[in-house]
Amino acid sequence: MNFDQQELDNFNRLSSTWWDPEGEFAALHKINPLRLEFIQRHSHLAGQKIVDIGCGGGILSESLAQLGAQVTGIDLAKEVLTVAKLHALDKEVQSVRYELVAAEDYAQQNRAQHDIVTCMEMLEHVPDPQAIIQAAADCVKPGGWVFFSTLNRNIKSYLLGIVAAENILNLVPKGTHTHDKFIKPSELDTMARKADLYLRDSAGIEFNPLINRYGLNNDLDVNYILAYQKAK
Repeated sequence: MNFDQQELDNFNRLSSTWWDPEGEFAALHKINPLRLEFIQRHSHLAGQKIVDIGCGGGILSESLAQLGAQVTGIDLAKEVLTVAKLHALDKEVQSVRYELVAAEDYAQQNRAQHDIVTCMEMLEHVPDPQAIIQAAADCVKPGGWVFFSTLNRNIKSYLLGIVAAENILNLVPKGTHTHDKFIKPSELDTMARKADLYLRDSAGIEFNPLINRYGLNNDLDVNYILAYQKAK
């Protein structure tokens, strides 16, 4: 299976804090509007069928559903998915559902069934990101959109994404990231092309809690998001 059990255990351990906007996953709450903004640049959401690969506690999945999409969130962290399901019930978000299933297995059962596929901050947590990218490509319809976000691999991303974010500012739980697993945009694009996905747009995700500034820019040095289309 394409997962790291230690990483799943870590996320499950912190599952109860997922929806606390000031808690362990505060950074995800801060950048979620930026992800939505980027996705909406390329596709409307109302009525679209979406699968959110590596959905975690459902921050993005639920937001997409609230904007009118029919969303399936998939993940392998059981306790985190339970939190996602309970939160959706509490907020009465009916157009989102969650499945405990690997992306590769889901793709085999749902080939070319989705208008949009999202996979945010997940590729750097798996042993074989190429398999996840292929699964995303298999899920989307020809001409459909696939969105990936992850972290670049360089000294700047190490200093900001791990040293500062985890060890100084406590923006994400310690041990969340391993720098060797970060992915350069060129590497991600090579893998995407092998899956017949073609790059249409890119953006950096600016996250500066010291001056309370968040936004999209052209700097892909640390956090970045890419928009792909499946070949028709």
